[in-house]
Amino acid sequence: MDRPHSEPGKDLDTAHRRRRWIMVIFWTVIFGTAAIGNTLTSRIDAARYNVPYETWHIAINEFSSPLVSLMLLPFLLMACDRWPLHADTWRRYLPYYVLGSLAWCLLHVTGMDLLRLGGYALGGDRFDPGNLGLQFVYEYLKDSRTFFFIVALCHAVEWFGRQIKGEASLLAEPDEGAPVEPVDRPERFLVRKLGRDFLVATADIEWAQAAGNYVNLRVRSRDYPLRSTLAALEARLDPAVFVRVHRSYVVRLAQVTAIEPLDAGEARLHMADGTVLPCSRRYREALRAVAGGHEPAVARA
Repeated sequence: MDRPHSEPGKDLDTAHRRRRWIMVIFWTVIFGTAAIGNTLTSRIDAARYNVPYETWHIAINEFSSPLVSLMLLPFLLMACDRWPLHADTWRRYLPYYVLGSLAWCLLHVTGMDLLRLGGYALGGDRFDPGNLGLQFVYEYLKDSRTFFFIVALCHAVEWFGRQIKGEASLLAEPDEGAPVEPVDRPERFLVRKLGRDFLVATADIEWAQAAGNYVNLRVRSRDYPLRSTLAALEARLDPAVFVRVHRSYVVRLAQVTAIEPLDAGEARLHMADGTVLPCSRRYREALRAVAGGHEPAVARA
C-alpha cells in the first residue's frame, strides 16, 4: 500500500513534529501546574493576612496569564523554525527575538487583561488593570525571561534531536592539498551523529525534501537534515541524475518506479520504497525530458 504524502513544503518531518508536541505538552504542564500552585498559595496568603480576596478572583488572575502564554506558544515555536539560532546566524536573528519578546509581552498583557476584564464582568465585579505603562514594564521583566527560556529550550531540543538523527553537511575543502571532490558535484556528504562522523554517498540519496531552513536527505528510509535551501542543493547535484519535481522535492530519477497522472497536469511519483511523492505540472515535463521522453509505467489504483 502506498504511503500517503503530506502537503509538500508545509509539514515538518515526523521527528520534528513529535518534538513540537513534546514542547507543547511540556509547557502546558509547566504553565498549568504554576497556575494551580499560585492560586493555592495566594488563597493561603489571603487567609493568613486577612485580605478580602475572593477565590475566583485569584483563579482568574493566575490562570489568565498562562492561558495567553499557551495561546502564543505555537507562534513562538514557528518563529524558532523560521529563524534558527546557529553559530553563523545568531547575530543576524537575535534582534528579531528581542523584538519578538516585546511583541510577546504586549500580546500577553493585552490578552491577560481582556480575560480578566471578561472574567470579572461575568462574576459581577470590575477589574482595574491600573497603570498600563507600569504594568507593561513589570510584566516584561518576567515575560522576557519566559520568552527567552522557551527559545533556548526549543533550540536545545532541536539540536539534541539533530544529534540523535544525524545532521548532514557538505564535505569541506582540506586545509592542504586538493579538494576531496569537485565542489560543484559532491559525491559524498558528511553526517555527524552523536559525535561520530560518517559519509553518505550522493548516489545513495533517494530524494531531498525542503523542511524550513533545512533540506532532508532521504537515504535508506532515514532523513538527514542538511542546512541548505533546496535550490542551492539542486544546483550542486547532477541534473541528469536528480530532477526537481516540486517546489519542495528533488528526486533521484532511478528511484522513480512509476508516474501516476492526475488532473490539471499534476502527477504522483511512486518511489522504489513505496513512498508516493507529488509532482507539480511545472516540473513534470522536465522530468519526462530527463527520463528520455518516456515516462515509467503509469501506476494504477
